[in-house]
Amino acid sequence: MSDTPTLPAPADAAPIMVSESNPLILKLRRSGQLREEDEPVLRDLCTPIRRIPADQDVVREGDSGADVHLVLDGVLARYKLLPEGRRQIIGLLLPGDFCDLQSVILGEMDHSIAALAPSTIAEVPQRIVDALTLSHSRIARALWWATLVDESVLREWLVNMGQRPADRRVAHLVCELLLRFQVVGRAEERACEIPLTQTELGDILGLTNVHINRVLQDLRGRGLLTVRGRRFEVPDVAALRAFCGFDPAYLHLRPARRLEGG
Repeated sequence: MSDTPTLPAPADAAPIMVSESNPLILKLRRSGQLREEDEPVLRDLCTPIRRIPADQDVVREGDSGADVHLVLDGVLARYKLLPEGRRQIIGLLLPGDFCDLQSVILGEMDHSIAALAPSTIAEVPQRIVDALTLSHSRIARALWWATLVDESVLREWLVNMGQRPADRRVAHLVCELLLRFQVVGRAEERACEIPLTQTELGDILGLTNVHINRVLQDLRGRGLLTVRGRRFEVPDVAALRAFCGFDPAYLHLRPARRLEGG
């Protein structure tokens, strides 16, 4: 029996080994497509690195850059600006997430990406991504899986925005982020650092600062959530999930069936 410790895992996700710290590998293991020999190839993608200060764009709408960006630390956001200057955040990019993998196929970005907190990214030339997907079928499938999960998350966000009341919206987002951070070894069982301001939470959920503040106070009063600075503590994860109807199936954390020929 292996003595390698594991991270505490929620009931809907298998444990992951703490001996691995690379967030890309930790995430793509969930796809069920990788083998051990694929992992050194993925580690090689994670250099060189670039530090990004908070509130700086990494890519802008209309760009067609030569590099694909991979988040290694911090939090980035996909966003669109309305003509009057209001911002809608349409996705959060956590460690292990590719920012703009779709640009390999689509060419031009249809949204912008910015760091919400000081972050670290790797810049991977598109030619490397092209070569990788052509010569490593299992990695190509794992990246395809990651893209499909991104689409699943977006669908859930649309439901959250369109149908849940404000307190459930906030609770649902916290449940999601806690689980996503856990998968890449960046969260405890009932707490994590979520480096988002109330304004940024509002830009995600379509709520004002005042409304976000009121909801956070209400959730605290119910004993469901405590926020200390940017540390979000969930005393009872099951209770918070039940409150907002959180079903983690859309994150597809259980390894999928490995495709034939892998």
